[in-house]
Amino acid sequence: MPSIRKDIRFWLNDELITLDQCSPTETLLDYLRLERRLIGAKEGCAEGDCGACTILVGRLFQGTLMYEAVNACIRFLPSLDGCHVVTVEALKDEDGGLHPVQQAMVDHHGSQCGFCTPGIVMSLYALWMTNPEPGRCQIEEALQGNLCRCTGYAPIIRAAVAISDYGSPLSDWLERERKTNFKRLIDLHDGARVVLEAEGKRAILPANLDDFSHVRLEEPHATIVAGSTDVGLWVTKEIRDLHTLIFIAHLEDMKAVICSQSHITIGAGVTYSEAKQAMSGYFPHLDAFWTRIAGPQIRNMGTIGGNIANGSPIGDMPPVLIALGADLVLRKSWEQRIIRLEDFFIDYGKQDRWEGDFVEAIRIPIPAPDSLHGVYKVSKRRDEDISSLCAAFYLGITDGLITKARIAFGGMAATPKRAAEAERTLKGKPFTRETMLAAADCLPLDFQPISDMRASADYRMRVAKNLFEQFWHDKQGTMPLEAAE
Repeated sequence: MPSIRKDIRFWLNDELITLDQCSPTETLLDYLRLERRLIGAKEGCAEGDCGACTILVGRLFQGTLMYEAVNACIRFLPSLDGCHVVTVEALKDEDGGLHPVQQAMVDHHGSQCGFCTPGIVMSLYALWMTNPEPGRCQIEEALQGNLCRCTGYAPIIRAAVAISDYGSPLSDWLERERKTNFKRLIDLHDGARVVLEAEGKRAILPANLDDFSHVRLEEPHATIVAGSTDVGLWVTKEIRDLHTLIFIAHLEDMKAVICSQSHITIGAGVTYSEAKQAMSGYFPHLDAFWTRIAGPQIRNMGTIGGNIANGSPIGDMPPVLIALGADLVLRKSWEQRIIRLEDFFIDYGKQDRWEGDFVEAIRIPIPAPDSLHGVYKVSKRRDEDISSLCAAFYLGITDGLITKARIAFGGMAATPKRAAEAERTLKGKPFTRETMLAAADCLPLDFQPISDMRASADYRMRVAKNLFEQFWHDKQGTMPLEAAE
């Protein structure tokens, strides 16, 4: 049994903060603005969409100190234990004047009304610290999670290109003080379980993965919070009254990525940003897909396991992982059970859960060399939008014939689901346009989509069918040799 600590401790700019009284659902943004009067970060949407609340959070990861842009509006205060929070108020140049990012924004007229400017400055700051000479694509990706109604973004992009004209990240105050901040965070990690109580509510931060398994048994009905990219909205939008929250984003054991000759195993606590780095070499067809998931702030917080455990029929990752043949590792105390990911989703809002268990990891087979892959996300807005539908394809090709087929959709049913009839139609057939069109015609046997605010049932079905032909067009010239002959 680990020791119990009854406060959270984190660094805010250059000040050590210790709190023994705070609600488990108090947001970092409310704390900054209402308690600390640090009002640079703004509340624009309260759902992690607009980026006006962007700040940096530094955390220890694999023996290094890394800083990431995150949304303060949906980040709960207890999750910051052991972290370094950096707000726009801390930015400065070596002489105490405007920071290079700020000066570039001024000189290139990157701000008009100014409401969103602090968040944009912090997003560009995070980019500049890791990539001092970014190209336009990198800049646009860094700004995916920041909305600006005034500038049209062109002057902001010009400012982003010019930042290094005003200074170097090597002389930035965060870089100069990196060793000091690293030691500060090391000193905060004492291996204790944190239990924070206030207003009749509790926040629990387990000491490690084994401790989490015990806490989960003790509190089987508590809300598990990883990145809070969904739970945060329960509080800020739905005003849910949550009483006991178990925070797990700090658990290094749940961020493990293990590669073997046959599988890659992703810990449930791995964020989208971390998963992109870990999986890119094995699944290059996903490279463009990662940037279709929200903006950088959300990708830095949201986790693969959380996206699955949430059970949403329009979650981005389940169709992708189902098509890849992924298994889900569930844990209860010391006992693990492994099920096919597709079997985890039983019905809308219902998953294959045992009381007291949790998602521990996702195990993904390494694709065979004679396989074809594709993933498509269709949404009203190109960037930072929820899927109207998502489709993922896996075809195994041997001697020019389709021997394996896994095709999964999100947004077409009450759960992420495979197109079983379409798959059966494909097997044993040549990979041709006619074959794919015939399989597409089977989709009404697999799905009866609904109409809602994101798309009509007819639209969903039409697009889903069209994606079969799109996949065929995309794979011309990329088929294994035996399939092309």
